[in-house]
Amino acid sequence: MHIEAEWDPRDPAGEMPFIAGLRGQYGLPTVAVGQAWLDRDDCPAVLEAHAQHSFVRGVRHKPRHGQMDDARWRSGYARLAPLGLHFELQAPVQELSAAARLARDFVDTAIVLNHTGLPLPGELAGWQAAMAELARCPNVAVKISGLGNLDAPGKTRVIGTALELYGTRRTMFAGNYPVDSLRASYDAIFELFDQATRGLSAAERRNLFHDNAVRIYRME
Repeated sequence: MHIEAEWDPRDPAGEMPFIAGLRGQYGLPTVAVGQAWLDRDDCPAVLEAHAQHSFVRGVRHKPRHGQMDDARWRSGYARLAPLGLHFELQAPVQELSAAARLARDFVDTAIVLNHTGLPLPGELAGWQAAMAELARCPNVAVKISGLGNLDAPGKTRVIGTALELYGTRRTMFAGNYPVDSLRASYDAIFELFDQATRGLSAAERRNLFHDNAVRIYRME
């Protein structure tokens, strides 16, 4: 799965034809998430362009403070579900209450929260409270990734809390490579995920490592 790489702010739609070329040459990635700025004038055209690619499943936008409550931004967001697109959200803990309001107001639009809500050392209590509020929205799923800023106990706590709040049907593990290579090897990251889930059933572990991603990103 390819998640947008901030191809070019002037041409957010241009990344997906490039990905289409890779798919034609190598057969991968299976699906992709594009980029769109939901409050820009070009938003309708960009979303339409993304939706023309059968492998595009959603878009990612990293909203600024207060942006998820902005009427213009929300007008762009309202275009996602009719086009069959979901929303990949990357936002710090301070914005998760706004994300919960967004999820409640647009129940037909699925949200995938990136990087476990960006928990930071010394802020895990506030992170947990914000994640609990968001977990009450059934249209939100969480990718567990991007834990490089935490020590080993912090990582284990975050994984356990995410699983407790969202369950094993709304969570999935993600590598976030190559970015997370700055913190740990791919093997080390997935060894952590493996160790943290040893007490779960085989079916639950399959959900977290495979089946949920196939279902949520419609890779059947």
